[in-house]
Amino acid sequence: MMVNEKYQRCLDACQACAVACNQCAAACLQEEDVKMMARCIQLDMDCAQVCSLTAAYLARNSEFAGQLCDVCAQVCDACAAECSQHDHEHCQRCAAACRRCADECRHMMSMGGSM
Repeated sequence: MMVNEKYQRCLDACQACAVACNQCAAACLQEEDVKMMARCIQLDMDCAQVCSLTAAYLARNSEFAGQLCDVCAQVCDACAAECSQHDHEHCQRCAAACRRCADECRHMMSMGGSM
């Protein structure tokens, strides 16, 4: 079964965001003041996981994909807000990926109905 093309942009954004969040968390762990990065790392991990899960639900056209898109957008918003406060390039890249993913998830939800 192919993924519906209208879901593909959201699925791609979720996967890209998961990668960006995992990379950001790993890079944050290498920063000099890791303690200052604790919230960023926590949100990166939460966001990476929910993005991966949402992508999987979209890939199989799950009836629950819409609800996951809602949660995913909320977590992405929180992660973007946190990452954007840090000057590190990895945090800025992550924030951009999170914003894009949140936008795509909201677009999926605005299409309404079942996925």
